[in-house]
Amino acid sequence: MLLVTGGVVGDNVGMQGFSDPQRELLDADSVTGHLLPSGSVFAFLAQHRLALFPAEMFTDLFPSGRGRPSVAPDVVASVLVLQALHGLSDRQAADAVTFDLRWKAACGLAVTDTSFHATTLTYWRRRLAASKSPDRIFDAVRSVIKQTGVIKGKTRRVLDSTVLDDAVATQDTVTQLVAAIRRVLRLVPGARAVLEGRETACDYTQPGKPDIAWDDKAAKAALVNALVVDALTLLNALTSTDKDTDADEGVDGDSDDGAGDGPVRSDEAEQALALLALLAGQDVEWIDDGAGGGVWRIARKVAYDRVISTVDTETRHAHKSRSRKQDGFKAHIAAEPDTGLITNAALTKATGEGTGDAAAGAVVLAGDDSFTEPGQVLADSAYGPGELLNDLHQAGHDPVIKPWPCTPNIPGGFTIDDFTVDHQASTVTCPAGNTAFFTGKTRTAKFGTACAACPFRDRCTTAVAGRSVTVNAHDELLRAHRARWATDPQMRADYKKHRPMVERSIAWLTRGARRLRYRGVVKNDAWLKLRASGLNLRQLCTTGLSRTSGGWQIAT
Repeated sequence: MLLVTGGVVGDNVGMQGFSDPQRELLDADSVTGHLLPSGSVFAFLAQHRLALFPAEMFTDLFPSGRGRPSVAPDVVASVLVLQALHGLSDRQAADAVTFDLRWKAACGLAVTDTSFHATTLTYWRRRLAASKSPDRIFDAVRSVIKQTGVIKGKTRRVLDSTVLDDAVATQDTVTQLVAAIRRVLRLVPGARAVLEGRETACDYTQPGKPDIAWDDKAAKAALVNALVVDALTLLNALTSTDKDTDADEGVDGDSDDGAGDGPVRSDEAEQALALLALLAGQDVEWIDDGAGGGVWRIARKVAYDRVISTVDTETRHAHKSRSRKQDGFKAHIAAEPDTGLITNAALTKATGEGTGDAAAGAVVLAGDDSFTEPGQVLADSAYGPGELLNDLHQAGHDPVIKPWPCTPNIPGGFTIDDFTVDHQASTVTCPAGNTAFFTGKTRTAKFGTACAACPFRDRCTTAVAGRSVTVNAHDELLRAHRARWATDPQMRADYKKHRPMVERSIAWLTRGARRLRYRGVVKNDAWLKLRASGLNLRQLCTTGLSRTSGGWQIAT
């Protein structure tokens, strides 16, 4: 059976379903369990899902005592893990529960049982996301890893990241502006009245791109200008009205009678206006015609943290390398190199605040509760900024991280390491012996006229104003790290031996699952942790994971 009636678990009373401890006559595990591959996740869940996902683990999701009992939580948790592991949609996962005997055995169902509706998985994901412990399934698998002792005494962690493709189409500037204006007209009260009687860029009631001669540059430029004008007209009218009303009438937005407030806007309406304001400025620039006028045109640059789709406003352009360009999100992981187990994972936007490898890697490592003692942290040069190195040293870790290369301004010329920095005196001395000061605020030393007659100028700079050197806040640490890398063969040997092993974990993570199924950081981060849970269970099962009276154990 999929569920039994709601009941009492400890002190909690709620409409949570529970698996029937008594097997049915045609129980899939009893009938076909011997056919399940030994050491597979299916066989493991068939025997131990109730111990891995006990009902008590999910009671907070069902605080109400009214309603119809839910699907048994051990069944849903098992399906969520298997779904992420095998890269299935909700409908495909529900079909697998109905027609695939391996899934039936793993969930404790009878051969004749049908599945729950596919939307049940969406319902559970929403409840988990809104709870205080949204990652409880991932945490449950991590607790199994700790209890087995499979990584006990292993004092190395490897950090790495990979770009995952988004689930939406990348949109150009025109498509985004049209979509954002249509959303405002649809969701914001009074928006349609603002454009009534005006000549607009296009008919916003019609789907698709405006009907113009797209091979005509002048027509495209005129459309872009008109779209921006429409967007600014809406924003000026709809945002200034609110401010004027509040200032002139002193209306409290939380008042009971709402007199003078006008239509109350929903969060969706506010978000629609905010998105339009962002899109109306991120890709365009004002070109002054010198006669008091001008036009809006597509800017000759790419905005930082640029929104690339109105369908998923959190997906971004990603540049893992100069030759490889993707649109999507970035998955960051910490892995134990000998076993390949993922000890923590997080998903971020591909660009933007806190999404860099070093910044996100520090967060992932801090969230790894199995790595609390000083150890060795391995990573490539993307994790080489001074902030992360400083954090690792402060925590007592040994950073075996390939240094960021020092590139000379001129091929074959001087690098930053050829300049001597005196941090006490706040001076920088160049290879020619000239000295310049830097301040704690700008941290930039400018040599200026000293470079004019310098015999090394051709190897140092081409700047008319002379060479300038910016001193990193962690310059001493970075220099010491580069020197250690150059002179310590054991450090390079450890890096060569252990760091590449994380590529195995990344390959497991992305095989058949490079393209994401959801929109936004939160939903895709939840998927990433379910995927990591499935991969970790598969790896543990391969090494002989079992449960005894003493708890979880690995066969020796």
